[in-house]
Amino acid sequence: MLANYVPIYVMLPLGIVSNDNVLLDKEGLKEQLLKLKTAGIDGVMSDVWWGIVESKGPKQYDWSAYRSLAELIQECGLKLQAIMSFHQCGGNVGDEVYIPTPQWVLDIGESNPDIFYTNRAGNRNKEYLTLGVDNQAIFNGRTAIRIYSDYMKSFREAMSDLIEAGVIIDIEVGLGAAGELRYPSYPQSQGWVFPGIGEFQCYDKYLKAAFQEAAKRAGHPEWSLPDNAGEYNDTPESTEFFGPNGTYLTEKGKFFLTWYSNMLLNHGDDILDEANKAFLGCKIKLAAKVSGIHWWYKSESHAEELTAGYYNLKNRDGYRPIARMLSRHDRAILNFTCLEMRDSEQDAAAKSGPEELVQQVLSGGWRELIDVAGENALSRYDSTAYNQILLNARPNGVTEEGKPKMRGVTYLRSSDVLFEDDNFELFKKFVKKMHVDQVSKY
Repeated sequence: MLANYVPIYVMLPLGIVSNDNVLLDKEGLKEQLLKLKTAGIDGVMSDVWWGIVESKGPKQYDWSAYRSLAELIQECGLKLQAIMSFHQCGGNVGDEVYIPTPQWVLDIGESNPDIFYTNRAGNRNKEYLTLGVDNQAIFNGRTAIRIYSDYMKSFREAMSDLIEAGVIIDIEVGLGAAGELRYPSYPQSQGWVFPGIGEFQCYDKYLKAAFQEAAKRAGHPEWSLPDNAGEYNDTPESTEFFGPNGTYLTEKGKFFLTWYSNMLLNHGDDILDEANKAFLGCKIKLAAKVSGIHWWYKSESHAEELTAGYYNLKNRDGYRPIARMLSRHDRAILNFTCLEMRDSEQDAAAKSGPEELVQQVLSGGWRELIDVAGENALSRYDSTAYNQILLNARPNGVTEEGKPKMRGVTYLRSSDVLFEDDNFELFKKFVKKMHVDQVSKY
C-alpha cells in the first residue's frame, strides 16, 4: 500500500513573516503546525520573500526570521518546502498581504521602467522583473539571473544544517508572477477579470529588441510584435489575433508565439541551471510551478494560455516542452495548479477545461519521466474538491505498483476556516485517503 502513498503538505499563510522581517505570532503558528500534524500531514510549504530578505540593499541578506520558521517546523516534526519567491505578493487571486520586491530594485525601475513586464499600452507590471533583463548587468553591476543565483546560494549557506538534517526537502524556484513560470498576462492590478483573455507582456525595450533581432535573423525584419490581440477582458473571437482564422494561425503569428514561449522556457532553464549550482550536493529536489490556465482551454485558440506563454493548441502540446526542460535539471518537479476543479463547476461561456488540462499536463510530465506535484488553485473545504484532488493524485486509483501517482499535493492554505470543526474533520479524512490509511512516512 505504501507505493500508493501521496504526501500532503499545507501552504502556510502569506504574511507569517512581516515586511520588517519578523516571524509573527510564533506561539499561534506553533499551535497551527501542531494541529496540522494531528491531521497526519507530511509538511508545509512557505514563501521565502526576496522583498523581505534582501530589502536592506544588494546582497544584504537577513535570513533570521526564516531560520526561526524552519526551526519551528523542525520542532513540530514536519518538513518544509521552501519557495524562492522573487515576485511581489499583491495583485493576484488570493493575495491578502502586500510584499513588494526590494526597494532598491524598484528605485532602479523609477529611472528605467523597462525592467518590468509591459503590455502594448505601455502599462508596467512591478510584480516580477521582465525576463528581458535576465542577462542585463543593470542592477548595480549584476544581471537579474545573478541576483536570483546569489540569493539561492546565500539561502543554502544560511540553511545548510536544516537542509542536511532533511527538514528542508524541496526548493520551488520562483520563475514569474505568483511564483509561476509564466508572463503576468492576467493582472488584477491592471483591471483584468475572469475570464478575460489577458494580454501579451513583451513590450519593454529589451524584449522588443530581442524580437526584432529574432525576426531579422529569420529573414523578416518587417515583422513586429502583435497589435491586434485585444485587451485584458476581451473574448478570443472579438480579436483579429485569436479569432476564427486569426493571426495565430499565420506564419507571422506562429513565429511570434514560438519566440514568446521559447523565451519563457529559456528563462526557466537558465534560472534552474543556477539553482542546480546553488544546491549542488544537497539532499533536496528542485521544483517549478506552472499555472493552471483552464479558461478558453476548450476554444480553438487557447487565448489565455498563449498570452501567458504556453503555446498550447489542439495540435501542439505547450506543456510537454516545459516537462522536457525540467527533466534536464535532475528531473525537477513540475508543480501544477487547479487540481480541485471540475469542468461542470465552471461558467460555460469561459470554455474552461480544468479536468482535461490537468490530465494533459500530468501525463506530459510522466511521459518525460519527471515527478509531478500539484495544488488546489482556490480555497475549498468540501468533499467534491477533495475527491477531485484524489482522482488527479492517483488517476488509476490504488494499484499494486502505485503508478502513476503524484509526488505530493500541497493544500492551499492553512487558515482559521480550515480549522473550523467540520472542515478540519473532513480535511483529516482527505489526508488519510491520500495516505491510503498509512501513517505519515516522516
